Amino acid sequence: MCGRYVSTRGPEDLARHFHVADRPVAEPLAPSWNVAPTDDVWAVLERTPRGEDDAAPARRELRSLRWGLVPSWAKDVKIGARMINARAETLHEKPAFRRAFVRRRCLLPADGFYEWQPVKAEDTGRTRKQPYFIHPEDGRVMALAGLYEYWRDPQVQQDDDPAAWLLTCTVITTDATDAAGRVHPRMPLSLTEDRYDAWLDPAHQDPDELRALLRSPAEGRLEVRPVSPAVNDARHDGPHLLDPITP
Repeated sequence: MCGRYVSTRGPEDLARHFHVADRPVAEPLAPSWNVAPTDDVWAVLERTPRGEDDAAPARRELRSLRWGLVPSWAKDVKIGARMINARAETLHEKPAFRRAFVRRRCLLPADGFYEWQPVKAEDTGRTRKQPYFIHPEDGRVMALAGLYEYWRDPQVQQDDDPAAWLLTCTVITTDATDAAGRVHPRMPLSLTEDRYDAWLDPAHQDPDELRALLRSPAEGRLEVRPVSPAVNDARHDGPHLLDPITP
């Protein structure tokens, strides 16, 4: 799974890398070295702007979404805390994800992600979770494949009220490869740049072709290093969380 990740790049860098013409209108998100479920995160997506004809071309946007997908049919947003990941192998079948898979796909920029491994202390015999930071060896940005969804808050009467709509997302995961597989059997699935256009295009709705884009994660060596257990507490943040330690 993917329960935490790192996202420190600013909107200018992200817009340039993902070929987004327009800057986000909202306040930029602060860098985070400990992105946790229900946090607001950067996402790259393509959609027809509201108010324009459905036949108008989709525009690529960089915007913030809440991590933890809330299906349109959900009665409560709390379900999103359990929908932070979608398995690449089965998402096309799951009621919570299958509509978004066909119509609402996104990319979630990340510097790297965390996974945990149980470690037994020699002095006490107790088992604790040791976090590891996993990131591309060459420092490139990871484009995590994701899905996004709209949820209408029934407590807000007017559709044009900004509070009426909540946009949420989930990270797609796959079998872990390379160094990541030594820590955890699953990992977030990152896409190579040559797959960005096909993945983001909302007119591309063939399930088999879309699933083919998820058959293998982006190539490149991943580096793994143990980091402070302070990562385990979502209230902790800062670049010091990436400092290597001796487990």
